[in-house]
Amino acid sequence: MQTTDIGNKEDGKIWHRKPAPSPSNNGVMVTVIRSATAYHSKTVRFLQVAFDATGEVFLAGDHHGNIYVFDIGRNRFKLIQKTGQACTAMAFNLRRTTEYLVALADYSIKCFDKDTRQLVSWMRGHAGAVSSVSVHSSGRYAITTSADTAQLWDLDTFQRKRKLNVRQAVGLQKVFFLPRSNTILSCFSDDTIFAWESDTLYCKYQLPTPGEGPKMGYRAFAVTRDGRILATGGRSSLLHLWCLESQQLLRAVQMPAQVRTVRQLEFLPDSFDGGSSQVLGVLSQEGIMRFISIHSCKLLFEVCRHDDGITSASISPSGRHLVAVMESGALNIYSIQALTRDISRPPAPLVKVVTTPGQADDSNMTARVPSRSVLRPTRTSGHKVQDRASRPPASSLPEHKENEMPDPLNKKRVRALLKTFGEYPARYRMFIWRSLLHLPENCSAFGSLTDKGQHSAFLTLQEHYPVKSARLQRGLQRVLSALAHWSAIFGETEYLPLLAFPFVKLFQNNPLVCFEVIATVIVNWCQHWFEYFPNPPLNVLSMVENVLAHHDKELLQHLVHCGVTSQLYAWPLLETLFSEVLTRDEWLMLFDNVFSNHPAFLLLAVASYVTCSRAPLLLCTRREDFQYFFHHRNNLDMSAVIREAYHLMESTPEEIHPQNLLADFEPLTQGQYPIFNKYPAFVVEYRSQERERIRQQELEYLRERQALQELRAEAVRRRAEDEAWHTQQELLREEEERRRRTLRGEEERLAEQRRRLAAMKRELKAKELHLLDAARRRFLHQQQEQKRAELRRLDEEIERKASLRVQETAAAVQDVEVRQMELQAQRRLLEQQLAKEQERVTQEVRAEAVAWQRHAEEEDQSAYQRMLEGDPNCGLGIRKVLEESLAEAEQLQAEAELRAEVLGRLEQVNGERGRDRHWLAARSAEADASEEQLIEAMKKMESRKWEEVERRTQQEDEAQAASAAEARRGKLGMQTQRERQCGGQGQSLDACWSPCSPRRHEAASQRQAPDAIRLSDWSSTDESVPCESVPFSLDRCRAELDFRERELMQDVQELRRKLAARARADAGTPSL
Repeated sequence: MQTTDIGNKEDGKIWHRKPAPSPSNNGVMVTVIRSATAYHSKTVRFLQVAFDATGEVFLAGDHHGNIYVFDIGRNRFKLIQKTGQACTAMAFNLRRTTEYLVALADYSIKCFDKDTRQLVSWMRGHAGAVSSVSVHSSGRYAITTSADTAQLWDLDTFQRKRKLNVRQAVGLQKVFFLPRSNTILSCFSDDTIFAWESDTLYCKYQLPTPGEGPKMGYRAFAVTRDGRILATGGRSSLLHLWCLESQQLLRAVQMPAQVRTVRQLEFLPDSFDGGSSQVLGVLSQEGIMRFISIHSCKLLFEVCRHDDGITSASISPSGRHLVAVMESGALNIYSIQALTRDISRPPAPLVKVVTTPGQADDSNMTARVPSRSVLRPTRTSGHKVQDRASRPPASSLPEHKENEMPDPLNKKRVRALLKTFGEYPARYRMFIWRSLLHLPENCSAFGSLTDKGQHSAFLTLQEHYPVKSARLQRGLQRVLSALAHWSAIFGETEYLPLLAFPFVKLFQNNPLVCFEVIATVIVNWCQHWFEYFPNPPLNVLSMVENVLAHHDKELLQHLVHCGVTSQLYAWPLLETLFSEVLTRDEWLMLFDNVFSNHPAFLLLAVASYVTCSRAPLLLCTRREDFQYFFHHRNNLDMSAVIREAYHLMESTPEEIHPQNLLADFEPLTQGQYPIFNKYPAFVVEYRSQERERIRQQELEYLRERQALQELRAEAVRRRAEDEAWHTQQELLREEEERRRRTLRGEEERLAEQRRRLAAMKRELKAKELHLLDAARRRFLHQQQEQKRAELRRLDEEIERKASLRVQETAAAVQDVEVRQMELQAQRRLLEQQLAKEQERVTQEVRAEAVAWQRHAEEEDQSAYQRMLEGDPNCGLGIRKVLEESLAEAEQLQAEAELRAEVLGRLEQVNGERGRDRHWLAARSAEADASEEQLIEAMKKMESRKWEEVERRTQQEDEAQAASAAEARRGKLGMQTQRERQCGGQGQSLDACWSPCSPRRHEAASQRQAPDAIRLSDWSSTDESVPCESVPFSLDRCRAELDFRERELMQDVQELRRKLAARARADAGTPSL
């Protein structure tokens, strides 16, 4: 058994060596698995499979949403779609054979094309998972079923036509179309089954619910291809078979005890049963699929694996392959032919109990299926697989006796019944014939014959034997080809279609039975027919002539006298088996007796037919009349003919009796058909060779005739092409001459038009030049006006800026004057305050000095008096006191000198600061003067430059005026910013000093005028004001002014360089 891992391949071969399925390996052709990309030990499970109408191609969808197409005939597989979701149902038998339906896990149904891989349509509407998809036999409609609803779709427009809703208490199991009809079956969870008309959705009937016994719980359903029998199963080991024509329960089939639940039912199609499938596949909860005969209820074969069970299966419409989805997620492809190779199905039982559910209980209708020991794995708690054999129960022993077929029919009883009624019942005729002829029903052998295809001898059968019905024509051709493949003589027998046609018409729905009946007739009733091939069987015809000579010499002498031999009156009846001279009922009545008697009965029937026609034959004298008589129907009583045949059978002497010359009946062998070589092989081989040679000659002749016809057609075509070419050339010459004349006239008209057009162009060119000159003059005038307007706007802007500058300057001067006056007033006020404070301090010091001196003199006076008045020893103390007083006086004098020195130094610093103020004021005045001169120079330069630019060119006035105006605005903005910075710096310098600080007033006075008053009067007496910060502030202001002055000079120089460069560039441009 082969195993193919498709992995992540998108296409490839299904098997790499030719599979050899056999019953030993359960008929498995190949096992297909798909391992995950990242984990080789993990497989992706396949979920659904669906076959197409041919039975050679099927779809398979896995758990990841990948859909593959497998072509068994071509041994190829291909990945055709990636949906990304697991599929829950599939269908492939649409009217457009390349399209298929897939129901996905998101409750939607998508239609794809397997060739283009395009999405055709997307259908939504289900609220639950779609469990089944059923397609009508025409391929135009589809039914999708979920647990709560079923929807009918039109596959031409992909629109929903109808919707079937059910109550929540009663769910849907399945809704599907019946084959070959417009009937819809709906199966509900309460075991009710309704039939609806698909066009009108009218309820046609309801199948009766089985009243007795446990509830079945239908889950699985299957219908035969002819739509007559419905099989149902569910949570029970019983199967119900329903006849949909009578809407009655046919029988209940009891499955073996191992079957507790039926998962799936599938009928096995057979190309020889006309759609009435006889074999039903039952998938149980064990994962075993058992195939049983619905008539004999015998277990035919099983499909299972020892280590893996089946979850679902699909059988091809041709009945040749079975694809099973295993519990492991793999796909097993089985060969049905290998499983049924050694099975020879017996005929149906002779006696049937025909009852209805109302007339008999269910026990009489129930048939048991015998169980069989099957090796299946059992799962333990440790997930180990152990093999065990499931033994049948003891109660299964009598099942074989119940299901065994009865013994072959008792020919004596049947012959007695036939003699009584003259024929068999029409209802049981086919069964009786099959039993009388002991047909082996070798399906495999017949299949091998049909697989060889059509025989070359019958490729043109419809030309020699036309049949109105195409189906009947195909059936006749198939049976004749099988006979020719069985034995070469039948490919050369010209009358074989006449012999086989009545049987083909009778068994047109069962080619196998038809073939075996014809083969049995040839082997037994056509003995010695082919010994004189290709001539008629003279030995057999002589037997008929001997019987006729013994029983009716007068008639035989009349036939001889008229020149009529047995080849004219007996052979037409034998080679057609009476089908030309009898009606259907008469023919069936005759062959009821033929099949029930010795093979010699057919020859005696020919003699009986001739003798019963004695009166009209004696009246015939021409050969043509005899020919017409034995090739057309005649008014004869068939019962009388049969009675006469029996009379001849009994009264014919043994020495001329055909029974002694023909062998007894011998049925066909089981398994394989017997070898048929009772014919002159060299004649057949010679005829076959001659026929092949003639066929090759015919083919060669046909090829030569085809080539000749092609040559003739080619010659005719070329002649016609030559004539057409000459005609076309003549027409082309005439047309060319006409067009040349037309062209000359057109050229003359064009020349005249060109002359007029040239004159018009000259006039238009002159007008255009005049208009261009006028437009240029207007444009230049407009440009000049624009330049003048721009210059006026720039002059106005300059004047406005100058007036704004003058106003700002006047306002700044006024502000400075007001500020100077405020500073002078503050300075005077501070000087007064300082003078007062100095005077007050001086007076306080003088008063303290006077008071201290006065106190010291008084103390000295008093001390001296005490000394004089007191003890003379106190003189030393007085002296010490005087010394201390003298030291204190010296210290006070030193302090006074130090204070005078500090005041002198302060006065010196104030003088230096006054000089610095004078120098800064002079530098500021010089900078203002230089700025005014620079502005005047710039204005003059700009005016000269604009005049020069305006004289040279008017086209560049706008750009130069804009640049000059921009430069002027930049200068004015720079000056304004510089003045504002200077004013702000002065304000910042003023703001950095407090109103009480004398330095602020001193700096303001020095900035206003060089002759500002120095604060020399009060600085000498103010010891508390720090003098270290004054030089630092002055130096910083001086450095800032020098830096700004240098920046201003650099800007002026850069502007001069730019103006000079622009002037040089303007001087180099040519004027207009």
